[in-house]
Amino acid sequence: MERRQRMSGPDRRQQVLRIAAEEFADGGLHGTSTEVIARRAEITQAYIFRLFGTKKALFLEVMIAAFDRVTEGMRAAAGGETGLEALARMGAQYTELLADRTSLLLQLQGFAACGDPEVRDAVRGSFGRMWQTVADTTGLDPVTIKAFLAFGLLLNNGAALQVADLDEPWAAGARTRIQPGLFDHITTETNR
Repeated sequence: MERRQRMSGPDRRQQVLRIAAEEFADGGLHGTSTEVIARRAEITQAYIFRLFGTKKALFLEVMIAAFDRVTEGMRAAAGGETGLEALARMGAQYTELLADRTSLLLQLQGFAACGDPEVRDAVRGSFGRMWQTVADTTGLDPVTIKAFLAFGLLLNNGAALQVADLDEPWAAGARTRIQPGLFDHITTETNR
């Protein structure tokens, strides 16, 4: 009989977070069972609840972490740049961040679960931190930041739809790369 090696508490917690992220990305808050997460982790549901308290708390932790990865990735991509140069670097990094399908879908699942006030507050906080990171890093006006994040959300949806796999005119349009300079004309001054 093969004997399983016992994981440390922190390692087990990280394993559960990884599995939960994958499951919640696919099924969302209400469509994901802690029983499935526990089975995949080879632990009991009771252990999940001991670690995280509730299924919603587990969902919030992985969903917020998904937003934070994108936000921190954009901040790091800007380097020491500001203005439109920082925005261009953030945009280039964002395209790379879309390859993390689990994080992408977790963000979308967060938006989808905003009917729950606690989830809505967490998504607001996460999106607010993303907005503020872009604002603080670039120093740009709200209209430019809004346009940038709107393009990002469109890219999220395109990645979720896996438009790269489609040979359709609309999918080709959705796949077009955003070139530096796109946001040069979108400013508070030109948007009056």
